[in-house]
Amino acid sequence: MSDLERWRLILGEPASRVGGPLSEEAARRDAALEWLYGRDPDLAERGVRTGGTGGSVLTTVDWLDDVHRLFPKETVERLERDAVERYDITEVVTDPAVLERIEPNAALLRAVLRTKHLMNPEVLALARRIVEAVVRELVRRLATEVRRSFTGTRSRRPSNLTLARDFDFRGTVRANLAHYQPEHERLLIERPRFTSRTRRHVDRWQLVLVVDQSGSMAGSVIHSAVTASCLWGLPGLKTHLVAFDTEVVDLTSDVADPVELLMKVQLGGGTDIARAVDYAAGLVDNPRRAIVAVVTDFYEGGDADRLVRTVRGLVEQGTRVLGLAALDEDANPAYDRDLAQRWADAGAHVGAMTPGQLAEFVAERMG
Repeated sequence: MSDLERWRLILGEPASRVGGPLSEEAARRDAALEWLYGRDPDLAERGVRTGGTGGSVLTTVDWLDDVHRLFPKETVERLERDAVERYDITEVVTDPAVLERIEPNAALLRAVLRTKHLMNPEVLALARRIVEAVVRELVRRLATEVRRSFTGTRSRRPSNLTLARDFDFRGTVRANLAHYQPEHERLLIERPRFTSRTRRHVDRWQLVLVVDQSGSMAGSVIHSAVTASCLWGLPGLKTHLVAFDTEVVDLTSDVADPVELLMKVQLGGGTDIARAVDYAAGLVDNPRRAIVAVVTDFYEGGDADRLVRTVRGLVEQGTRVLGLAALDEDANPAYDRDLAQRWADAGAHVGAMTPGQLAEFVAERMG
């Protein structure tokens, strides 16, 4: 495709007067882009007349077939994300014919969580395929990162266990310098050295992960479920997962199965953070061996003063309190800064984290 055609596709139909005619393949790309972006209300407000095939010709199934054939994978994922998140084309995740064709990705998982209450059993079973595929990939990527924080720190003591991760490079070089061959510029290794590892924790700790399931927190809900699953069963750590809107739901019994857990989450509704934090406080067994991590945008629909009092009470009894405005791979928060500042003033740690950073925080406190 020529650079001129690329700019024509970016600028849309109004640029056709100066860009010249499109090739056959570029015209098909243009039609697919027009089907989606031609419905943008900003175009009508600016008096822009759109062309192309439009939504009256292409069905959602046809459009998906076209974009998968015409665009690279990363572009397809962006188009699908815009369809469900920007233009609310719910057929992408509620039409069985579409679900059978679509390639699972994180944007579609968020869309499934937002719309699964609209699905009949047949569609829900197909949508579950998206949930399972995306969660399986997230667990694969995050499990190593999360669990690495709990594998222990290196000790200077030598070890008889020959594990590659504990190979002592400097110690091996020092122990074998007598075997250096200057004529060949190489060192013969007769005695490789390995270090031992010490346990990072000895006392049993408790992590209570409290997640806001309002619609804007979809990404954090997904990563909270996967993170809790990765932490589940680690020696010395008892993990709870609690979801809330105006009600509080304890999902701890489903933590080992993040797919089942996410299928039970219902995004949307109001927000009563105070009620959820009160519930979390009631789960704490040993205050000085507990971390309460609340993932929320801090937009409180309940009693903010009561919420701050509960946070302060947890801090004063020795519990580590985390207020996370985001828990996902990007850790880009959008939140009520005034209430977040009141949490910080009460002694809580406030910010945004990736799952790996949360695991490191927990491991460091346990150590």
